[in-house]
Amino acid sequence: MATYTPVTWSYVLIRLLFRFVLKIFYGTIVVENANLIPETGKACIVCANHTNSLTDALLLVTSVPETRRNMLRLTAKATQFGRRTFTSWLIESAGTVPLQRKRDHPDGSVDNSQVMAKLVDALALGDAVCLFPEGLSRYHPSLAPLRTGVARLASDVLDRMRNDPGFEIYILNCSITYMHRQHFRSDVLVTFHPPLKYTPKENPELLKPVDFAQIRSVTANMHRQISSGTFDSPSWSLIRISKLAARIYSPLGTRMTLGDHVRVARAFLEAFKTVQNVSLDVSEDEGDDGELHVAIEAKHLLEDLKAYQDQLSAWGIKDDRIRRPLSRRKILYRMTIRLMWLLSLFAVSTPGLLLWLPIFATTFYAVHNFTKTGPIFDTWDEIAQYKLIYGLMSGIMVWFSAVAFTFPIAYITIWAIPVLMWMTLRWFEDAISSFRAFTALYRLLMIGRPMLKKICEDRVSLHSRVMNLAVRLELPSDPELHYAEKGGKEKGRIRGKWDSGKRYFSITRRRKRDWNETLRLYDKVDYPDDDLFASI
Repeated sequence: MATYTPVTWSYVLIRLLFRFVLKIFYGTIVVENANLIPETGKACIVCANHTNSLTDALLLVTSVPETRRNMLRLTAKATQFGRRTFTSWLIESAGTVPLQRKRDHPDGSVDNSQVMAKLVDALALGDAVCLFPEGLSRYHPSLAPLRTGVARLASDVLDRMRNDPGFEIYILNCSITYMHRQHFRSDVLVTFHPPLKYTPKENPELLKPVDFAQIRSVTANMHRQISSGTFDSPSWSLIRISKLAARIYSPLGTRMTLGDHVRVARAFLEAFKTVQNVSLDVSEDEGDDGELHVAIEAKHLLEDLKAYQDQLSAWGIKDDRIRRPLSRRKILYRMTIRLMWLLSLFAVSTPGLLLWLPIFATTFYAVHNFTKTGPIFDTWDEIAQYKLIYGLMSGIMVWFSAVAFTFPIAYITIWAIPVLMWMTLRWFEDAISSFRAFTALYRLLMIGRPMLKKICEDRVSLHSRVMNLAVRLELPSDPELHYAEKGGKEKGRIRGKWDSGKRYFSITRRRKRDWNETLRLYDKVDYPDDDLFASI
């Protein structure tokens, strides 16, 4: 009977600490299908896409409930070990295993045989090991081709345990989707997929000597699962347009979970991927072909959506402002309300912002210097990691200093300071949201009536075409009704004054109406230029 490695106190401390830090950094972290995680004692390899460096590993550690697994054995690039840094100490204290990468050893002197032997031993005991089969973290819109190391590791473990008929090993694939991975108070979706189960008895093809085609087959199944739960796009532009299509399909206020929002946007993304290279220069005879006609329609929609989003970005407004046009009197009235609410919230937040200011300044300085060390595609995947680490260290210093400064009443401030900082963050989020609404209304007021009328007409046409595409994609024909009945409590419209007050001033998290929100003075809808990633 398999045993397992007991959890260490340092791992428990790190899990508790970063569960707290991640909940502060990200506005909402939604974990789907945690019930599918094999329980402690069953050998399990947890695999996920890798776009956010150390943050991905911390997110998985904190997303796996202790009731399902006591711990995850992590892996990290060997260059992270042996440094006199907090990050290095953090990685080593969590029991992380160092892996050598070819890119760090140009001479080809890479030897992970001892590391793989340790992982085989851990899995044979019934532990859970976390691996990122892409092989490296990168800021890119598509998944990299998966390495075969996970499948080979599973094969080695099965061969080791071939005489134990009851042994089982699971490959648990997970999709991590960041709305805006490096931005404060953005949202994250963690989706666990049904685990792939392998046994020596039922999968003799994975026992030595193993046909490498079987290894490739396992890897292909892994890629299929991981890519099915996140955005896998050849360009940032397609993701940008797919999110716009999803917003037009399910407008602001739809009671939709983050998971449903990602799946809807992904459905449009997959449709646009198939037509992005379709030529619009076809003859009349070719245009009579039914499938080609549908593809050409989708390609026209893709280009028109891009032009529409470009215009919205140039004006600095969101689609919802066009969907529900307002009279100028109504705009002025709402601007007055937003301005009053903004000033009130900012006044209430000011004392607590004095505590947050050193944290914001420290993280800004650290990230600003770090991004100078390399190009976007080589540094942006570590921005969130730097913000988490420097935010944590500076936050502890602020808390310690504030408690020391109020030492006579330290027994009160030791708890009051964190509570004040948390409530300040909540109020400040609402203040920033009010500022965005105020500026968007002002820009809307500056748009000429003829231009506004024209783009409203264009939007009506786009909505009709998006809904037609949604029907072909077998999405619900009435998304607002469908998702309201399905239940999307994480986001949506308020219902009545009591619901408004209760949810607006919720201590746990801010009531969101748009999964695209971050703590920014502007709406974040654009991505880096695709040309910057052409060489990856």
